[in-house]
Amino acid sequence: MQKINLDHEYPCPCRRKGLLQPIVLTEALGCNRCQQIFVVDETGQTIEQLSTTYPYKRVWRWTGTRWVTANPTVSDRYLPIALTIIVMLLIVWLPLALRSPSGLSVIFWVMLAVLLALLPAFMVWLSYRR
Repeated sequence: MQKINLDHEYPCPCRRKGLLQPIVLTEALGCNRCQQIFVVDETGQTIEQLSTTYPYKRVWRWTGTRWVTANPTVSDRYLPIALTIIVMLLIVWLPLALRSPSGLSVIFWVMLAVLLALLPAFMVWLSYRR
């Protein structure tokens, strides 16, 4: 982790191909493309997005070549969460589906499990799309 130098230009962490440029007489950087303002913390290790519509603070660290999120969000951890949900659904729903005598009931239980697995993914996609 490198210290952020306020005299240098950095790529924008919002992935809009902008450049963060120092704002005169402040400890802040502004993007020339998306017009966002980022404040450098006291240690000089991370930046925080000021004008945000997200309920949580968005914070990044500079690695020397790119920005990485300092506090991972649900979207960063979605794959392990989704896989856990799918495995739990298989553990619960598969025995129920195999116990039923008719083949139609098995198809019903499998389709219900798939729909229940896709519903959280669809909700996360709706909330995090730009």
